[in-house]
Formats: sequence, structure tokens, C-alpha cells
Amino acid sequence: MNPMEREYEVEIYEGEDGKWVVECPSIPGCVSEGSTEEEALTNVRDAIRECVAARRELGLPERVVRRRVTVAA
Repeated sequence: MNPMEREYEVEIYEGEDGKWVVECPSIPGCVSEGSTEEEALTNVRDAIRECVAARRELGLPERVVRRRVTVAA
């Protein structure tokens, strides 16, 4: 991996309209879609770059910290 590259975990699922939706949970509001899984994954890379740039411009941290919690059902 290039030193300028960072890895982000994403979640991908098929939406109600048949398009593939990809979310990057560590960056609030960072979502993209595509007609295929491959297209959606390509599109989310652009979305992540844009979201990170916008967060930097606003002085916000690049990503939020995610933690797991246990809740009694």
C-alpha cells in the first residue's frame, strides 16, 4: 500500500431500487451507490476522498472512532 493510501471499512448492500449502496461508517454521511457492486465500490472511493477533504476543510477529524457496545435486549 502506498504511504498516501488509507484503508476504510465499507458496508455494501443491495438497495430497494436494485442499485448497490456503499456506506463508510467511520465517516458520517459518506455514502455512494452504483448499478453493480464493482461500480458502487469505485464510486465510494471518490465519495471517501471528497468527504475527507470536506471534513479537513471544516476542521473536523478525518474519521470518527467506532466502538462496539453490548446492550441487553
